[in-house]
Amino acid sequence: MGPSLPPITKNLIIINVLFYFATIVFQIKGIDLSVFLGAYYPESPNFKIWEILTHMFMHASYPNISHILFNMFALWMFGSAVEQTFGPKKFLIMYFLAGFGGFILFNLANYFQIQPLKEAIVAQGFSLDEIYTYSKLNVHGALYNLPENFRSTQEVIDLINFYRTPMVGASGAIYGLLVAFAVLFPDAKLALIFFPVPIKAKYFIPIMIGVELFMGVQNYSWNNVAHFAHLGGGLIGFLLARSWKKNLYRRN
Repeated sequence: MGPSLPPITKNLIIINVLFYFATIVFQIKGIDLSVFLGAYYPESPNFKIWEILTHMFMHASYPNISHILFNMFALWMFGSAVEQTFGPKKFLIMYFLAGFGGFILFNLANYFQIQPLKEAIVAQGFSLDEIYTYSKLNVHGALYNLPENFRSTQEVIDLINFYRTPMVGASGAIYGLLVAFAVLFPDAKLALIFFPVPIKAKYFIPIMIGVELFMGVQNYSWNNVAHFAHLGGGLIGFLLARSWKKNLYRRN
């Protein structure tokens, strides 16, 4: 990497940080920006088309700063090398396509969870239209009051939670860059804080992807990380990096 940040990486970091501080300012005023800018399940009454883009600049709200810190560190560390290799235009294309890929795979996985849930709800005599209406969020991110029979039925609560919980963060795009870095620099040595032994990227990144796949399939109730968004972003990063790397070698 060069001594300074390349322009697209630098500007993406700045935009993400500005969005984070904006969420704090609105949070003080009692307004939840994720209601407007986080990416909801497309069937949710809270979903708006622009969220497919804006969710990439939203992160877990204050006082949780680990989410944005990790993503911005990874963007700086891996994005700089990828941008300097492919150039600003291709880097920006990869970043956003990886983010879109994360959104698509995450919601595809959600679809296969939600369909049997909806069938169980209908079998119990509930109206999906009513659930849809009660899933709407106001500007404060609060739910409208639910009828007692809704509150006492777990399947209904689960579906409402699906509809009212947005995906936020640049993680899909970041994983695209992580995988692209491994494709470009397979022998570069990487390490994590909780596993400080350096491992070559060509081994390190596949291990991380394997963990993401395992965690996503297991779907632990305590784990609210969008693992399939990471996998979707990683897949796009891999496909683009492989294709563009071949073209680099052809030119050289």
